[in-house]
Amino acid sequence: MLNARVRSVLMASAAALVVTACGADDVASPGEGVIIVPAPAPAPAPAPAPAPTPTPTPPATAVDCPNGTANVGTITTGGGAILRNCQISGVITGNLVVPRRIGTIYSFSGRVSVGIDVGADGAATGGQAGILTIEPGVTLFGSSGADFLLVNRGSQLFAEGTALRPIVMTARNNVLGTATATSKGLWGGLVVLGRAPISNCATGGVDNPGGTRADCSQAVEGTSGASYGGALPNDNSGRQSFLQVRFAGFEVAPGNELNGITLAGVGRSTFFENIQVHNGSDDGIEWFGGTVNGRSLAVTGADDDSIDTDFGFQANLQFVLVVQDASANHGWENDSNGSEDARPRQRVRISNATIVSTQTSFAESVVLFRGGTDVQVYNSILNGPGSCVDFDSPTTIQAANPALDEDGPPLFRSVFMSCATPFSENTASGGGAQVTAAQIEAAFNPAGVTTNNVARGTSTLSAIFINGANETAVPFFNVNAVNSFFVNVTYIGAVRDAADTRFQGWTCGLYVANPSCLNVTPVTA
Repeated sequence: MLNARVRSVLMASAAALVVTACGADDVASPGEGVIIVPAPAPAPAPAPAPAPTPTPTPPATAVDCPNGTANVGTITTGGGAILRNCQISGVITGNLVVPRRIGTIYSFSGRVSVGIDVGADGAATGGQAGILTIEPGVTLFGSSGADFLLVNRGSQLFAEGTALRPIVMTARNNVLGTATATSKGLWGGLVVLGRAPISNCATGGVDNPGGTRADCSQAVEGTSGASYGGALPNDNSGRQSFLQVRFAGFEVAPGNELNGITLAGVGRSTFFENIQVHNGSDDGIEWFGGTVNGRSLAVTGADDDSIDTDFGFQANLQFVLVVQDASANHGWENDSNGSEDARPRQRVRISNATIVSTQTSFAESVVLFRGGTDVQVYNSILNGPGSCVDFDSPTTIQAANPALDEDGPPLFRSVFMSCATPFSENTASGGGAQVTAAQIEAAFNPAGVTTNNVARGTSTLSAIFINGANETAVPFFNVNAVNSFFVNVTYIGAVRDAADTRFQGWTCGLYVANPSCLNVTPVTA
């Protein structure tokens, strides 16, 4: 039986509920009237189902092909679009324009040559210039290692995309949708040959002091004898920008490979900016001599070295973003391929590079300096689980000798390194004298010089390559004072922060919002 005190509390509570429900004027006297309970509120109407995302309408298949190309049928993309396949083959002389057209894609058949080699002096028998112009938004593909695009000396390639409509050179499997994240070497790649000076001559003497010998030529690897080199530092091989080269590179024979992009003897009047090479077999971009400058270069997933500079390359590179594959070698390798005293010596100035390696072997450092090379590194970031810097030859750290066109050991300013071991100590290639870690560190941080270099930093990079607090804290170096080519920015590395849009939109696979490198987008409008 309920306790009398508890009963009185319950009765008082019930009375209070009646007052609350009816209002003060409707209170019934004890024993009178009917207590009215309000009806429950109607249930809310269900929210309308979201409209399904419309399936993109595939483009209409083009019925024909433009002049200078051959209609070889259609190809169905991984997304289901049926595109007219317009084939480019043989030797291009005169001026061929590859237009952007709805429902059209282009393919390379075998070695596609732009022009016929005019020689180092422009007077080679049978030489003939050609110009290939590719419009923004065009996609071209190769089906095997035998398919590649080669621009001969004296000819030009104008492949100028835009940030919204990059040009894509890729593989047939990528178009079909069967390429994977580990696919590499599915077609040949892009080779551009020029008449700028090189150091290692196959003709005449062994080197080219001063870079003035017009008879100093060399056969480029992977092309069965196409030649490059000359005495024209201002040579012009055209303009390449907002260009992606995917899944390229091919080993023709051991030690003889096509890269993603090969620039051999290319002169400084050539425009080379906003370039991405993705999943290339062998090197991403390799320079053999020449003087062409480069800006906003991204190399992702290279099989060997991401960037490789050889044969007396003398130029400036800025905003270089490298994300290495686990199977790769060096993020940047620069040397003279064993010719320690060949001239002109390599002289590369690089600023605002971010080079991220996943290679754990100390033998495969993030950066390798080898042979006769004079290098200056500014405002850059080196990161990896192995070693950061390797000098693999005593020639690399010798003192400057102007009489031999030598600038002296590599120079570093405002460089942040975060590796398990900053400096790799090993024997020079082929045996011989050893370069010690102490000697490398002395070049990295010379006594009595304010360098703002950090040899043993802790990485705070986010999303693999975007600067964090530790990278942002490094004072920048005024690189425009070194050469007017450089844009003077107030940060180190290639990507300042998450708001930096330098590589967004026109690259593939680097950002969540970027298109996947496994997709090919057909022209729909």
